[in-house]
Amino acid sequence: MFAAAPPLEAQPELDHGPSPRDLPAAIAELRQRRRATILAHYYQEPKIQDIADCIGDSLELSRRAAETDADVIVFCGVHFMAETAKILNPSRLVLLPDLEAGCSLAESCPPEAFAKFRDQYPDHLVVSYINTSAAIKAQSDLICTSSNAVDLVRQLPPTQPILFAPDRNLGRWVQQKSGRPMVLWPGSCIVHETFSEAAVLALKQAHPEAAVIAHPECRENLLDLADFIGSTSRLLSHSRSAAAPAFIVLTEPGILHQMRRAMPDKTFLEVPGLDGCNCNACPHMRRNSLAKLWRCLETLEPRIELAEDLRQRALVPIQRMLAMSR
Repeated sequence: MFAAAPPLEAQPELDHGPSPRDLPAAIAELRQRRRATILAHYYQEPKIQDIADCIGDSLELSRRAAETDADVIVFCGVHFMAETAKILNPSRLVLLPDLEAGCSLAESCPPEAFAKFRDQYPDHLVVSYINTSAAIKAQSDLICTSSNAVDLVRQLPPTQPILFAPDRNLGRWVQQKSGRPMVLWPGSCIVHETFSEAAVLALKQAHPEAAVIAHPECRENLLDLADFIGSTSRLLSHSRSAAAPAFIVLTEPGILHQMRRAMPDKTFLEVPGLDGCNCNACPHMRRNSLAKLWRCLETLEPRIELAEDLRQRALVPIQRMLAMSR
């Protein structure tokens, strides 16, 4: 329904400020002076993961954003994640190192078009993936993440019809796991849509000892090849406990940094995209950098701002998710 967004070009780095070698110490000093906490998604570059106060998937980072007592929250992720932190913390300053760090999945669900889509199903309860804008969250009854989507859907009354947005691949997988039919909005993530089935089969042939682990945002033909399917955090925990000595990883390769650090004795293999491209690295996530992180702590910009009425409407389904996930 919507064309995938083209890869984004990296923005230029600082022409002033600390040298690359001095950036970690400069960030640490500013973090203490600003009473800031740095939250980073698993898909951020390794240097950012190494300096963050908390590394996690969307559910864990939402919980940490809700619990923090910091004056400043720096969200090293993409725009919808920083918006979620602001929804949960209206009195705190929420910063995003690069305001242009968007999300192809969130952008595949425009608020006006989604409102018209919802109007076709007035009796349906709207379950929206957290990878959406505040405007979509405000139109939703319940927010979910890939970690808790199946469990949350199973908790809903069995006679309640459900509309799921925006990721059609995740929605299809949740349907299969929960046994609940759902109307699906036809959105998708450019990263998880571009993995090559032929590349997975070639890696399986070259590494017969390797297990295939996949994020449920991947296309169905790729999930059919997987030995384990789960959220980013569950892929990490599964690779710790599974007996396999090697893993073919079907998700954004930023998570491999944590996998390799936690399990240096195991092998983790990236999967190239269609036509052998290196498009499995999210161009939006990679807009952030240590230099931009330092700059936003130094200038307290760019800030995430939301209209209060929108924030309050978006807060309700997020709070419902957090309560149902305990």
